[in-house]
Amino acid sequence: MAGQFLKRIVEKLCPHQFSWPHSGAHGQDYQVCLLCGVAYNYDWTTMQRTSRLARPGDVELSKSSGKHLQH
Repeated sequence: MAGQFLKRIVEKLCPHQFSWPHSGAHGQDYQVCLLCGVAYNYDWTTMQRTSRLARPGDVELSKSSGKHLQH
């Protein structure tokens, strides 16, 4: 419980430095903060992040990227 609270505080204070947009296994595009690991949906039409993904650990990375999310 305290760990989740602390994680939320860190996410709010993070200056967010985002990776290049990735495509998930189900065609969902997203960006991940390189500092805190929070993930956001990405819209290629507007080239902007949209809504925050509910749980960054649920994002499936494309196998070609070879990168993993850190919690």
